[in-house]
Amino acid sequence: MGHGHALTLDLAERILLAARTKAEALKVKEDIAIVDAGGNLKAFIRMDGAWLGSIDIAIRKARTARYFDMESAKLGKMSQPGEPLYGIEFSNGGLISFGGGIPLEDSEGNVIGAIGASGSTVDNDVKIAEAGVDACRRAKVATA
Repeated sequence: MGHGHALTLDLAERILLAARTKAEALKVKEDIAIVDAGGNLKAFIRMDGAWLGSIDIAIRKARTARYFDMESAKLGKMSQPGEPLYGIEFSNGGLISFGGGIPLEDSEGNVIGAIGASGSTVDNDVKIAEAGVDACRRAKVATA
């Protein structure tokens, strides 16, 4: 991949740009966070006019996806009443159990971080995060 198993700032910025471009195409104002493999904030943008409350949500969506190496929406399904992970969103300082957080992988399938998007409908947040994931995949192919 050229980036090894790390999420470089250059790659994080490419991912953010793709996600922002998707948000602009959808005509929504988003907060978009990228966390590294340790769940620490690597890069972040807050589009002009994006909700202040979505700053924390975007970061938590990304961390949730990284902490469990699964999409935040999938964790949400597993955390409903009667499901095996009911109540998990109260762990780890607060998780987000709805869509918009997706892990990022290197060319070998190792999780190198995650993206979280917040500021619109959950469906739009997912589309925006997916645009970032796609940019990550494209960058891996270009540098492989």
